[in-house]
Amino acid sequence: MANAEKYLRPDVIRQVARLDLRAKFIVEGFLTGLHASPFHGFSVEFSEHRKYVPGDDLKDMDWNVYAKTDKYYLKKFEAETNLNGYLVMDLSASMAYTYRQELTKFDYGICLAAALGYLMIHQQDPVGLITFDTRVQTCLPPHSKRTQLATILSVLANLKPTGKTDVAECLHQVAAMIRSKGLIMLFSDLLTEPGPVIESLHHLRHRGHEIILFHILDEAEVHFPFDGVIEFEDVEEDQRLTLDAKGMRGDYIQAVQEFREKFQSECAKANIDYVPMDTSISFDKALLEYLLKRQKRF
Repeated sequence: MANAEKYLRPDVIRQVARLDLRAKFIVEGFLTGLHASPFHGFSVEFSEHRKYVPGDDLKDMDWNVYAKTDKYYLKKFEAETNLNGYLVMDLSASMAYTYRQELTKFDYGICLAAALGYLMIHQQDPVGLITFDTRVQTCLPPHSKRTQLATILSVLANLKPTGKTDVAECLHQVAAMIRSKGLIMLFSDLLTEPGPVIESLHHLRHRGHEIILFHILDEAEVHFPFDGVIEFEDVEEDQRLTLDAKGMRGDYIQAVQEFREKFQSECAKANIDYVPMDTSISFDKALLEYLLKRQKRF
């Protein structure tokens, strides 16, 4: 973790000085709240039945078949292959924004990614890292060994969210790069046109991937706590705009709500998990709430 220490200073995350320890702390909270893995069953495919022979494990017995036929059959499964997870991180300049929260959107995303990475490695599922701006910048292949989380955090420690981004184009690149079915966990503020992004998410789904979209906005971007005449800056386009904050507050909040609802609606149609968050929400509680909901579906 030596390379990560400059990022993992107590003044960055005061509650827990090291991000790997924070991830461990959060996940231990998950494990007390979750009765089983929230990702359980994704990688195991049912194949066929075979007759029971003495010595077989009774937990694989298909009692539904027994009830119908009065004969003992086991459920035979394909050889289990671990679920490959990919933490996909947006490096756009807008991710560096914070109004008054301790964590920027990027910091917040890293905390989420660390916790999910820790959770996957805890259940011995391989996890990797992909970062992008206008193109894919980093691609760490998935591994399940314990050192993988430290490797991921070390890479994240040396990244700065700067410049423009092209979420849609990069997700198309990711779809082309990843050959086997996996779990794509995307962390982005999605501050771009929804249409092309939604199209790229469909591309990933068409390739057989499961997707969890963590839509991270700053508290101020959601609740717009500004008043008076304010100068706003577009950090990616280097543009400034002076506006009467009070006069536009209602329209702005409605637009953000419609923006989120658009993603929520389209993701629901494509069977993609959409998780809206803002930086004022305790991400450990928000993430646990999501994982509990996910677990109930499986």
